Amino acid sequence: MARLITITLEKRDITCVARLLDEDAPRTCAAVWDALPQSGDAQHAKYARNEVYTMVPRFAAEEPGTENPTVTPIPGDVCYFSFGAGMLDRTFKQDQAIDELPGVVDLAIFYGRNNLLINGDIGWVVGNVFATIVEGLDEMAVACHDVWRSGSVGERLRYARHQG
Repeated sequence: MARLITITLEKRDITCVARLLDEDAPRTCAAVWDALPQSGDAQHAKYARNEVYTMVPRFAAEEPGTENPTVTPIPGDVCYFSFGAGMLDRTFKQDQAIDELPGVVDLAIFYGRNNLLINGDIGWVVGNVFATIVEGLDEMAVACHDVWRSGSVGERLRYARHQG
């Protein structure tokens, strides 16, 4: 039976449902599922294009490593990124209030086409696609675009086990 998660932009009160891709990314799915719920300040990507994400402290006993990787996510992809202490710019880490952490996990959703995962500081950023949005992508895309246009201040992105 498929495992489902909900992803919510709390301030905008918009939720979508995603199905875990257990067959394609079993280690990542297990790590995320076991650590739910997770939430943090929502941010819109600067470089990747149509991405909204949150940074959270690392939660897996052992990092899952690369599986089901992409640098070109499609609409509905839900990705896991792991960044070590030295991978992110100091001012970015201070802005995100993660500057004291030894590493962070970036949980991201992609809501539109033509995404390219490249970072000006480190180059290509490979993400693990661990879920796909199966309900509510259109409404979430409108809300994510509003995060881009109106700003992310006060917005939180929450991942939780689906209770439906």
